[in-house]
Amino acid sequence: MLKNILIHLDSSKQCASRLDTAIGLARRHDAHLTGLYVLTRPEIPPFVQAGISAEIIDAQINEARDEGHKVLDGFEKKAADEGLAFEARLVEGLPVQVLNDHARCFDLLVVGQYDPDDEVLYAMDDMPDSIIMGTGCPVLVIPYAGKFPVVGDNVIVAWDASRQASRAITVGISILEAAKKVNVLSINPAEKDLGDTPGADVCLHLARHSIKANAEHITSKGTNGADMLLSRSADESADLIVMGAYGHARWREIALGGFTRHMLAHMTVPVLMSN
Repeated sequence: MLKNILIHLDSSKQCASRLDTAIGLARRHDAHLTGLYVLTRPEIPPFVQAGISAEIIDAQINEARDEGHKVLDGFEKKAADEGLAFEARLVEGLPVQVLNDHARCFDLLVVGQYDPDDEVLYAMDDMPDSIIMGTGCPVLVIPYAGKFPVVGDNVIVAWDASRQASRAITVGISILEAAKKVNVLSINPAEKDLGDTPGADVCLHLARHSIKANAEHITSKGTNGADMLLSRSADESADLIVMGAYGHARWREIALGGFTRHMLAHMTVPVLMSN
């Protein structure tokens, strides 16, 4: 059951939309919501730091701490107004390490898509993919563009019979159980030898959880598979994609491109990922 949700909070432009999504999920599942703000010390090269007084550095740290408390105060007010059970945490450290450590004791971690145009995130271009690879907790990634107050009514499950896809379904079962519509979509099933009715066994598995799902498959015909998935999600007005992440080694996807990297860069709806 989805009863314990962690959301990463920061001072980025997208944080308010991300929080609305997390609050909607917590309300829907009657879950406890924890907001985590990571206080990161300013990175100052030693040769620069030598020319800056300790007072200036301390002032920067205090300013960052004040900003964290301001964000958490806003989180607490919104969560209280919604009648949720909640907790606010401010932790000092590196965002990926802190989030990975804390998320392992939660059912779900909610993070934002990396926005290259947001100066708050200039030093966080390893998020959220490093978290997806390292936490062991399912990660819900919210796009930086748009608002998504409702997530999980109309879900597309990307199925390629991989270990990662199977785990994504397992960790997302609570969300799927609450969905009004679930489509299991296989892209280019012939390339993966998924049989004549790809997704049929998955739909049977979901049916035994009282989840009615439809199995579909499409062939990309030269189009990027991730783009096909995003296009189908738009055609179906889906509000969530559930998928496995990094079926190949992450270094290979970074060097050569890949399905997960493409989705993280171009997502238009929230994506629940598990590795």
